[in-house]
Amino acid sequence: MITLSQMVQFSDAQLDASFAALSDATRRGVLERLGRGNASITDLADRFHMTLTGMKKHVEVLEKAGLVATEKVGRVRTCRLGLRALQAEMAWIEGYRQLWTARFDELDKIVEELKAREESHGPER
Repeated sequence: MITLSQMVQFSDAQLDASFAALSDATRRGVLERLGRGNASITDLADRFHMTLTGMKKHVEVLEKAGLVATEKVGRVRTCRLGLRALQAEMAWIEGYRQLWTARFDELDKIVEELKAREESHGPER
């Protein structure tokens, strides 16, 4: 189980950049689209019904987080998924999942104890 102190070590600029990038539905959509293959910024802008400038800003956020890589060939900037696999982000989330699971397990024990006590002694007055 990951401890709270281990979770704190994940609180760095990279986590902030990743979660900021993933917080926007358009950027998540771009990642989903790039998961099926590379695309130009023009293609992405058309797909998401936005201006080239708007899409460039989204791609820059994704690129800063390492989630997207771009390459310019001539006048076309092509985007592809970045090399980061989000291990630190998954570990941070997993730490909190484990924490909440443990808390709910403890709550379940308390509820079961109260039910058993009520069944054996009748309702408290």
